[in-house]
Amino acid sequence: MGCGIAQVCSIAGLDVRLNDISEDRINQGLATINGNMNRLITRGQITEADRQTALARITPAVDYAALAGCDLVIEAATENEEVKRKIFSALCPLLPPETLVASNTSSISITRLASVSDRPERFIGIHFMNPVPLMQLVELIRGIATSDVTFETAREFVKVLGKTATVSEDFPAFIVNRILLPMINEAVYTLYEGVGSVEAIDTAMRLGANHPMGPLQLADFIGLDTCLSVMQVLHEGLADSKYRPCPLLVKYVEAGWLGRKTQRGFYDYRSGTPVPTR
Repeated sequence: MGCGIAQVCSIAGLDVRLNDISEDRINQGLATINGNMNRLITRGQITEADRQTALARITPAVDYAALAGCDLVIEAATENEEVKRKIFSALCPLLPPETLVASNTSSISITRLASVSDRPERFIGIHFMNPVPLMQLVELIRGIATSDVTFETAREFVKVLGKTATVSEDFPAFIVNRILLPMINEAVYTLYEGVGSVEAIDTAMRLGANHPMGPLQLADFIGLDTCLSVMQVLHEGLADSKYRPCPLLVKYVEAGWLGRKTQRGFYDYRSGTPVPTR
């Protein structure tokens, strides 16, 4: 998602510094952004000149110190609270005091993440939807200490990107995933209990509820590890049994079948044509 955020920011005219865990990963990210922009040219959404100008706005940042000149730093690491806390603990001391810091977390408490930073009043949740270039919504989540100035600046930032902001209170999984992930989890339970096959469940929701893709296909797109992480946050944070992750979802993640990114999940993508795995 970091690639998508960098892409929409650069197209909107903002200078971007792109950081990842290694220089190779940064270069892979830049190649992904270039490929995505080429597809936009094919669709007539941007020109070649737009692509070149936008790419020129993105600069590799090989370490956190290279982010010191930024007005806003957005973390988009994997949905793991320990990983995110380590990032903020190492990052924030290298930033000027006026820099705003945001997390793209889809479920983790902004107040908790802000507590490990040196600037909780300048910390906010800016949760983009995936894929970032296509999805119009951005959730803004204030932590308990987030200032009005930080919130209004974040809202203006979203407007500059041409997207729509919705405001969520700092509760587990916020709005979109609080509703979406339990639906996906229930679809996995429906599969687990033998009520329907992968194909039957996805077809039923596409044609019966007019969803653009079935819930199991969507889970593969999101990543089954991310789906499980969000359900665990909901289950632990709200202490309600209705959020208990389905054992079959846990089993798939334990097997390393995480969806499209590993070529196997509820569908097997290795042949080029998705084939249901159950």
